[in-house]
Amino acid sequence: MSKRKRWFFIYLPGAILLLFLFLHQENNDIVVTTHKLASHELPQGLEGYRIVHLSDLQSKEFGKEQRPLLRKVKELKPDLILMTGDLVDSSHFDREASMMLMDGLLDIAPLYFSVGNHEYAVREYPEMEKEMIAKGVHVLRNALEYVPAGEGQIALIGVDDPIFNRVEDGDVAKINSHLDQALQEDDGEGHYRILLSHRPELFDVYAERGFELSLAGHAHGGQIRIPFVGGMYSPGQGSWPKLAEGIHLQGGSAMIVNRGLGNSIFPQRLFNRPEIVLIELSNGAPETGTR
Repeated sequence: MSKRKRWFFIYLPGAILLLFLFLHQENNDIVVTTHKLASHELPQGLEGYRIVHLSDLQSKEFGKEQRPLLRKVKELKPDLILMTGDLVDSSHFDREASMMLMDGLLDIAPLYFSVGNHEYAVREYPEMEKEMIAKGVHVLRNALEYVPAGEGQIALIGVDDPIFNRVEDGDVAKINSHLDQALQEDDGEGHYRILLSHRPELFDVYAERGFELSLAGHAHGGQIRIPFVGGMYSPGQGSWPKLAEGIHLQGGSAMIVNRGLGNSIFPQRLFNRPEIVLIELSNGAPETGTR
């Protein structure tokens, strides 16, 4: 076989196959990122409390009945599962894929959910939400719930994405209105407070409000990441977003941004695999500063 034929029949198809496998892995190989956080505000007896944070499924399927994703979550042995919006996707809505995940998560640990912008855009979502609540999902719509933890409890606050608010002007005013509504239920006892809010770009608001920990998604890690540089684009932040993934600190407030599980506008991730975040809480001095 000539060199030209080897390139055409062997090397080129081989390269295409390798590229296909690489791109498939980037979209489907789920990674786990662990963050360890300490605070004196946490109840006693909470050492090793484990929270799984998920975000932005966007109606994606991970194998049959979401088994690969559910297996990874179960292996982490969470005490609590928190999800920060975009369970569904307005452009490729798949009710079965989304509900299959929620059903499976409910078998693992208590599940709390706050809504994202895609829940607003999907007309079928309100009926889905009713079904989720009936099954046992705690859907936090500008609401607060206290969760037993260790020898006390922690406060979970969930707020709607700003797009749900048609009254106030600007996302900062909208999210503050949602927070005001949620915090009406605060008993003022000084609990460790975890905020579930879809939008990471509003971290200044969360820090100003004094939340010990905020969880967000929405940015998809910048979708396509350049190694050692960062994500290229995210909604709400534009090019080279600063709050697209990882942990960020502002004073005594921390925010963790989940890179998400699915895709929305652009169908391909690059150097940015789907992410499960594991948070391990313990009593102690918190890390502070700006990052």
